[in-house]
Amino acid sequence: MVVKIEIVDERDDHVTVLLKDTDRAFANALRRTLMSNVPKMAIHRVRFELGTIEDSATGDTYESIGALPDEVIAHRLAMIPIPTYHDEFCFLEDDPGNEGLPREEWGTPASQIIYHCSARGTAEGQVVTAGDLNVLGEDKLQIPEMYRSIPITKLYAGQYLEFYAYAVLGVGSSHSKWNPVSGVSFSSRKEATIENSTKAKILWDLDLSITSKDFSKASKGGTLDDVQKVETLIREMHHVGDGTARIEDFANAISIKEKPGEFIFSFDTDGSMTARKAFEMGCKALASRFSDLSGQLSEEL
Repeated sequence: MVVKIEIVDERDDHVTVLLKDTDRAFANALRRTLMSNVPKMAIHRVRFELGTIEDSATGDTYESIGALPDEVIAHRLAMIPIPTYHDEFCFLEDDPGNEGLPREEWGTPASQIIYHCSARGTAEGQVVTAGDLNVLGEDKLQIPEMYRSIPITKLYAGQYLEFYAYAVLGVGSSHSKWNPVSGVSFSSRKEATIENSTKAKILWDLDLSITSKDFSKASKGGTLDDVQKVETLIREMHHVGDGTARIEDFANAISIKEKPGEFIFSFDTDGSMTARKAFEMGCKALASRFSDLSGQLSEEL
């Protein structure tokens, strides 16, 4: 089975594609693969600096205490999007630099990214955010600008927070912090056909997005098959559907039918990679799984 893919809508953090010549089993397998088998970087270990420090300039003393326990801060750090470059890093377990070292000492620049944070509180309260994490490495590994405002904790006078955070590659099947996508969904592609143009005018008179002109311009003449327009039409038909005073007059003026073998597939990313990259990695991982399964079946048969 050769699946055809058409991009319907694409942004850095979102993609909608049209899958053709396939079935629900494949679409669901792709959905599960994106959530479970696409590698991404996430903070896996945090080393907190504990004790008291003194500001040599002011003489103020700060203590490593705060409103949130270290465990909660570590959990929040794990959810921050870490830039992921699959070609430049390997899994921690595959790092050749680990040879001869105990597991707690595993990790070299080939398999992990280290971030450092040092923040002090104020009388008014100082919010510590993802932007306070400074990478010990290339600038491209800094937390992306649009996510630097993610709050971690708040420090007040006499409090300080300092830690080293270690990010490594992982997959969602091991922990949700390594899941690079959200809102992964698919549905059958649909087509809309005007069955009664007089009754359909009830919808057009509402002056919404979709009009009769969209149908007249349709390639199939009277049947609208543009993916985004049909999805918009379905939402707008709620204005004349069940629970409205217009349902009896509108009746079945426009019919919506599923198109066999075609599915609309969409998802968002957490910002650790582009949606296109996540989709490419998902397809690659799924193809590898099918290839391995085919090989096992061949050996058995």
